[in-house]
Amino acid sequence: QVHLVESGGGLVQAGDSLRLSCTASELLFVNYAMGWFRQAPGKEREFLGGVNWNGDTADYLDSVKGRFTISRDNADNAVYVYLQMDRLKPEDTAVYLCAADIRGLHILVNNGQVDYWGQGTQVTVSS
Repeated sequence: QVHLVESGGGLVQAGDSLRLSCTASELLFVNYAMGWFRQAPGKEREFLGGVNWNGDTADYLDSVKGRFTISRDNADNAVYVYLQMDRLKPEDTAVYLCAADIRGLHILVNNGQVDYWGQGTQVTVSS
């Protein structure tokens, strides 16, 4: 059963912006911290940013601060988490994954064993 669905990836040029979306259609995710990771070929998965259950606390990987912004919408029918990526660079090329954990943002920040993962969306930035 697929719980988190990412969308919005694609091929862009360096300097462009892209907005990724993660949809959690089960309302239980209202109580989950949610965030974004990425994994490039031959590299380990890395935490990019996350937001707590109500969206009032966020944390980011230092190297993307100022370029990437996370937001969430706990809507009536689903939970949506967005990753706005600006001034993209070729080194941002990776599979981007949405994640959720009931224990809180600190689990995501520490790249722990989170409860749920999405299947990922490919982002490719050409130079």
